Amino acid sequence: MLGSGCYIPWAQAQAPVPNSGGIYSCIDAQGRRLTADRPIPQCIDREQRELSPLGTVRRVIGPTLTEQERAQLEVQRRKEQEERTQLAEERRRERVLLARYPNQMAHDAERAEALTQIDLVTAAAVKRIAELQEQRKALDLEMEFYRKEPSKAPMSLRRMMAENEADVLEQQRFIASQDREKRRVHQRFDIELAQLRQLWLAQRGPLIPLSASSAGVGAAAVGSPPPPYMTPRPPAVSAAP
Repeated sequence: MLGSGCYIPWAQAQAPVPNSGGIYSCIDAQGRRLTADRPIPQCIDREQRELSPLGTVRRVIGPTLTEQERAQLEVQRRKEQEERTQLAEERRRERVLLARYPNQMAHDAERAEALTQIDLVTAAAVKRIAELQEQRKALDLEMEFYRKEPSKAPMSLRRMMAENEADVLEQQRFIASQDREKRRVHQRFDIELAQLRQLWLAQRGPLIPLSASSAGVGAAAVGSPPPPYMTPRPPAVSAAP
């Protein structure tokens, strides 16, 4: 925006309008300044200005854009819009994060709660493995009768032993997955904490160093001379008649 005018494309400037006494001015490709009482064709590829009779800028007329230039401009506008949208979304997430974790104590408490839940399900899996191991001892004891000829062991016994082994492997895989989940939880909370520390610091604002403030007070005290000591005047004594 220049003066009271506005920036408009050449095609719009070419629309027939009543002559209002305006003067069009531009500098062409050869560096010459051209003036006319209507949009100047020699400056179709560059900026030109419409001036009032007093010399003030009414509006600025932009150059004519080719189809490719218009497409590039549209791509640039979309990119800028996406960046603005992404920035607004990041600011929204930051506000939500600050509302959820006003301080590190709240963040540490939620981290501990998340880890506790993982430890609980892991403990349940460990307990299940212990139960399966006890079952396996009973199955192995029963299998002792068929140690010399395992092929004569009942199919039900062999099936229970296979199921026992499969259950133990499943619980072990589950425990390993919970260990990976704990690492992911720690990583997520570490990333959040690094971001939150910056947000908390920004909320508090800049801090004035204590040494600087103390120096200022000291300088003021040294620079100001003490008030002069005033000797009290004795009361006037009236003369005896």
